[in-house]
Amino acid sequence: MELIPRLAPLGISDAFALGILIIAFFSIGWLVENPPKDRPSMSILLASYRRDWMREFVTRQQKIFDATVITSLRQATSFFISGTMLSIGGCIALVGNPDRLVLVAEDLTVSAQAVVVEVKVILVILFLANAFLKFIWSHRLFGYCAVLMGSVPNDDSPLAFHRASQAADVNVTAARSYNRGLRSIYFALASLGWLLGPWTLIIATIVTSITLLRREFMSHSRVAVLDREGV
Repeated sequence: MELIPRLAPLGISDAFALGILIIAFFSIGWLVENPPKDRPSMSILLASYRRDWMREFVTRQQKIFDATVITSLRQATSFFISGTMLSIGGCIALVGNPDRLVLVAEDLTVSAQAVVVEVKVILVILFLANAFLKFIWSHRLFGYCAVLMGSVPNDDSPLAFHRASQAADVNVTAARSYNRGLRSIYFALASLGWLLGPWTLIIATIVTSITLLRREFMSHSRVAVLDREGV
């Protein structure tokens, strides 16, 4: 019960800013994965290309290219797994050092209470932890996909395209988890704005949301990917 009075500096504006952050995080995630039919997101467009990839994989004679691509995808997830793990460790070390937290608070905020800064840093840790778990699952799913790809028989087998379809489903699920991890990192960076106050958190959330929406729905790369027929 002693914690509640110590959190008194966190007022209504902080709760409002935190609510906007949480709503934006879940809303953008839902919109990216469930976009309007007439305006698919970049993630949905690439999911269709992943399925095309697995169908082409069946008839490709030299499959070393496909193995290389899967390896590169797993390496990307491994990089982010390591990065988020280090970031979580750094944040936990900061939370475990109240004296340093007080110094950070004095430099960045009006309040110098360590517990207030701890709460704000814990929010960052939660986003990073979510990203860490998503990347781990994505890495494992890409491994499953590699196994399924290895089990695809020759294209004259009736099982060939069925196995390729299974590999495509796992590949798409792995990519979805990977994208969720990336969004968590974006919002972890946005939540750092809370150290400067609630209004900075709101601004950081808006900027992050606009950035994510633009890259999913209005980027030049999306235009290139959308042109499937080369016209």
